[in-house]
Amino acid sequence: MDRTPEELAERQRIHDLMVKAMDQEIWQMADLMAGKRNDQLFGETEFTLRDMVLKAGAKALEATVNDRKKGGTKATASSAQTAAKTRVSRPGDREPS
Repeated sequence: MDRTPEELAERQRIHDLMVKAMDQEIWQMADLMAGKRNDQLFGETEFTLRDMVLKAGAKALEATVNDRKKGGTKATASSAQTAAKTRVSRPGDREPS
């Protein structure tokens, strides 16, 4: 996908923001992995690592959202189409004839 220079700059800015937000979790993951032998990497360690990755991802998302709330993003927000209204049915409602 081709990106404009502005989109590339925004991608770099968000990358840096996410890395900073996840730094502590990445160190904890590295510490976990460094303390395990090859035969200990799967099973309990695997699930612990997955939980840590989810926590790191949540921090990255939170940091990005908070940054956008502060006006850190320079890119324009994309507009989403409004969903069509759906008819709510109620007991006893009948289709119009």
